[in-house]
Amino acid sequence: MILIRDEILSDVPAREALLDRCLGERRTAKSSERLREGRLPAEGLALTAERDGEIVATVRLWHVEADGRPALLLGPLAVAPELQGEGLGKAMMREGLWRAACRGHGAVLLVGDAPYYGRFGFSGALTKGLSMPGPVERERFLAIELREGALAGARGTLSPAGALAEEPATALPIAA
Repeated sequence: MILIRDEILSDVPAREALLDRCLGERRTAKSSERLREGRLPAEGLALTAERDGEIVATVRLWHVEADGRPALLLGPLAVAPELQGEGLGKAMMREGLWRAACRGHGAVLLVGDAPYYGRFGFSGALTKGLSMPGPVERERFLAIELREGALAGARGTLSPAGALAEEPATALPIAA
């Protein structure tokens, strides 16, 4: 049985290993990563799928804005290779979008495969006036409105808008 649940701190090492396995270590060089760096995911929108105590899928959504207009950036979504094609990615997407809508968010953007994400309602038409803070294949820059008109007239380059992550504590020297 697979359980989709909120991500917890102890999931982080396994999540990072899963992302490296699925997306490669160059995943951190992508433009989307510039919007996630040093930020926390949106509250309640970091999801993990677990099977027999093992992390088998992950998705996170992040606060972004363009010219003061709020939205969420989805990604990365990853499913363990041995489970791909079994509907887990679809379940993660539906849960993430449902939770975002329940929390009152108006729109979700992502950079991804248009045929795959199109089945959830994502379209390039909603990102026409928007850009990423770095290179991106235009046909992969997609959005969905969770609330009608949330992206109407949206213009500009996306920028991070979420809470800053705390820096890891540094070790204090021990006094002699």
